[in-house]
Amino acid sequence: MLPTDSQPSRQPLHPRWFVRQDVDGLLGLALDNLIQILLIVGLCRGLLGYPSELVYGRILPAVALSLIVGNLYYSWLAYRLGIKEGRDDCTALPYGINTVSLFAHVFLVMLPIKLIALDRGATMDEAIALSWQAGLVACLGSGIIELIGSVFADPLRRWLPRAALLSTLAGIGLTFIALGFLFRTYAYPVVALVPLGIILLTYFGRVQFPIPGGLLAVLVGTALAWITGLVRLDAPMFADAVAPLGWHPPGLFVGALWQSLEVMLTHLSVILPMGLFNLVGSLQNLESAEAAGDRYPTAPCLAANGVGSIVAAVCGSCFPTTIYIGHPGWKAMGARIGYSWLNGVVMALLCVTGAAAIVAAVIPIEAGMAIVLWIGIVIGAQAFQATPVKHAPAVIVGILPGIAGWGAQLIKTSLRAAGLATADRPFSPDLLPIFARADIYLGGAFALEQGQILSAMLLAAMTVFIIERQFAWAGACTLVAAAFSWVGLMHSYQWMPSDTVLHPGWGTGRTWAIGYLLLALLFYWASWRHPVPVAVLKGDDR
Repeated sequence: MLPTDSQPSRQPLHPRWFVRQDVDGLLGLALDNLIQILLIVGLCRGLLGYPSELVYGRILPAVALSLIVGNLYYSWLAYRLGIKEGRDDCTALPYGINTVSLFAHVFLVMLPIKLIALDRGATMDEAIALSWQAGLVACLGSGIIELIGSVFADPLRRWLPRAALLSTLAGIGLTFIALGFLFRTYAYPVVALVPLGIILLTYFGRVQFPIPGGLLAVLVGTALAWITGLVRLDAPMFADAVAPLGWHPPGLFVGALWQSLEVMLTHLSVILPMGLFNLVGSLQNLESAEAAGDRYPTAPCLAANGVGSIVAAVCGSCFPTTIYIGHPGWKAMGARIGYSWLNGVVMALLCVTGAAAIVAAVIPIEAGMAIVLWIGIVIGAQAFQATPVKHAPAVIVGILPGIAGWGAQLIKTSLRAAGLATADRPFSPDLLPIFARADIYLGGAFALEQGQILSAMLLAAMTVFIIERQFAWAGACTLVAAAFSWVGLMHSYQWMPSDTVLHPGWGTGRTWAIGYLLLALLFYWASWRHPVPVAVLKGDDR
């Protein structure tokens, strides 16, 4: 007989694959992914000049598959966690296209490869094919680094100063993302300023609107674009928008990858740092999810990111995927498992049916760019907020190469618009003294442009170690920089008729390598004269 004071045992709760609050979560996550898809369409079609068949027939179907793979995996993982812990409040990790890698691959890999090919006499179709193949290799490399690095993520994060990673990202966020879209905002102020205000009120001012702020910003921006005539849909444009409609299953492009594997080496200075950053950033997002109450296994989650990016590359997409920041926000919203797998399904259908073309025609990038501008602002702010105050100088040092690289691209674009970069008037070293007379040392900007992500990371890490009086570690950073420079993965550049590009090869960057070696001698002298215990800083101190 049971004791009279016994209580009925509580049955463990079981997770559900869908709850009502998943609709709110879906609106937010799907909107984030939709903006990335609009960026892919806009940059590939506009900046890179890719034909519709390549964008809608190859790239987007592969994006669809990578999103399905990741979202279904993280939904299943949340369900398994709920079963294991007897809970029904587990929130799946948000997942989607990596914004920063998207811009890095377009501006630092795909566009330069296209320009190099054109300078070497390739036809436009051949240059576009080479550019796309280079993007595939960059995506594959990033995925491989994430997959392999999932085993070493924790030791890497403990050794590498946080300022080195975050400032590297901030350099891209503040230039290629934030400044670029700020210019575009003020080019169309009637359309773009109000959506920007809605985003700032929502995410910084914590103002509650009747519908999610991101969705409201896109709706208002779209309405203003149509009212002002920025967007119009005449018969030819309508025909172009509906032409991609149909069934576009993902393909396999192993041959295209194999033909461009040399890009893996020549653009290692972009691929390696971005892969490492994605790896450590995902680790931080897992920590954020654990703080919110959902503890997911580290290695499988990081490996899943790598698998998603590898699937994307093999099937035709140039753009890696990753765990998104913001898990606590989705959890507080009440989203659980359904918002994740629904996002994968909705985005996949949008991509494989060609419906993304209609969405891109109806919703201009100006309507959603306030969200991307906000991302750039947050990335820049995080570099200061998530690092110790005393490391702020290191953050600035890490941002500078990104600004220099963006400025170099701005100058070269201006020169092309002015009529240079032709067979009769090619780019040449003769430009350097002309700019030097205006106190603009263009050669230094071009040198910082090459391998800018890698140099930003090493310079910021070096500065952190100097601040912490770990001079031997600062010397180690400069030795690595010297090695990368010597083989041409940093700073070394060569002149092309319409561009300056990375110049890999033994000894091609000897000038910068010698400079770094002399700097390393200085740091080791300081370590000898001012000995302190050499200790690896803890991750929380970085």
